Amino acid sequence: MSQQNQAVGYLPDERPPFIPLILFALQQIVVMFPATVLVALITGFHVSTTIFASGLATLAFILVTGRKIPLYYGSSFSYIAAIASIMGAEAFANYTLDEKISVAQFGIVMSGFVSIIAGMIIKRCGKATIDKVLPPTVTGSISIIIGLSLAGNAMTGASTFPEVAANQAGLASNMAWIISIVTLFSTIIYSVYLKGKLSQLPILFGLFTGYIVAAIIGGVTGIPFITFDTIQSSSILSLPVFTLPKPSLAAVAAIMPIAIATIPESTAHIYQLDIYVNDLAKKKGSKKKYNIEDKLGLNLIGDGIGDIVSGFVGGLAGTNYGENISAMALSKIFSVPVLIAASIITMIISCFTPLINVVYSIPKAVIGGLSIYLFGVIAAQGITIMMDKKVDMFKSKNLAVIAVILIIGLGGSFGFEASMIPMFGMKFPAIATAAVVGILLNLVLSIGEKEEA
Repeated sequence: MSQQNQAVGYLPDERPPFIPLILFALQQIVVMFPATVLVALITGFHVSTTIFASGLATLAFILVTGRKIPLYYGSSFSYIAAIASIMGAEAFANYTLDEKISVAQFGIVMSGFVSIIAGMIIKRCGKATIDKVLPPTVTGSISIIIGLSLAGNAMTGASTFPEVAANQAGLASNMAWIISIVTLFSTIIYSVYLKGKLSQLPILFGLFTGYIVAAIIGGVTGIPFITFDTIQSSSILSLPVFTLPKPSLAAVAAIMPIAIATIPESTAHIYQLDIYVNDLAKKKGSKKKYNIEDKLGLNLIGDGIGDIVSGFVGGLAGTNYGENISAMALSKIFSVPVLIAASIITMIISCFTPLINVVYSIPKAVIGGLSIYLFGVIAAQGITIMMDKKVDMFKSKNLAVIAVILIIGLGGSFGFEASMIPMFGMKFPAIATAAVVGILLNLVLSIGEKEEA
């Protein structure tokens, strides 16, 4: 028993002393920050608003889930392709940046209802019902096409250089590639070889490395890879740019179905968290059972509310962050009060203009180098989902569903302008179309499968 009581850590309903609480909160912010900021930079959304929305959505999530699920809400990479298709759509070419964001916001808000409905179904009917509609053949394939459809964006970003004189263009191009390659391989090295708490920060370290290399190259060559031309405000403190959603069927069609792909990710996070929390409770000698696994439906509802809250203020769609779960698992800090503090501090940080200006100064080549790795990981996670669920790749039904989703999703993304498939006088978003067709095909083939049994 004495060994049990020596266990260090905080359970969800435990509150650390004030100073440790603040330090633990800052740790959660550091882990969340790189990915959330990167999604904003890639999609063109306001960084300060995205950061603020992340904190506000986390508070909403914690409130909706009754302070029983210690998870942090952040911007999801899964939505990048869909949001980028709206931001770059020809139909909105004459719109200002804020007007484009407003259009995308509507799709983000509506995507929240997908998670809420899924959560309600699970609470009423159980997880098995969702598994029938969204088996790993569907969710895994969707994850694959989300990642691979962004390959072009990653490579284009990696080769991007600032405007220079014609005689410097060749040099600038080569230097951009050097910056992106250094960023890419340093991030990979950090992710593979760093251990302990540092292993949770490869993206941040990779970004720093790329930024420093860009600064050195810029100083030597005179090519302005790092500039502060995008300074948002000269004051120390400035409120984020808040915008309201603008109704758009195109945004709904492009963004809303992507919420489907985040359901298995969110499910996995809940199961992981349940294991970690109950293991700590056992080691601390607590007799309380934290049935987090049973709150999957509530978690999805919370995710949906997070999307709605974020979308209404001008933030991106998201999900609970695996990075933060990993940080909690390493530190043994599962305290909900810590996450509340992290949310509040995050919203304060979003108003700190000098930090936001530094974020905007990050070269596109650095972001491109990171994107090559991150987008590939998204695709690899789709394969992981199918491997983890032991999908039979020799089964005709599974092959049919996977094949159709992959070809429609990837073919539509690369074969048509703005990833919109022209069909029957209309245009359909490639990834959303692939998702819907895959779901319907699986349901139809499942009926036949039941009859055979």
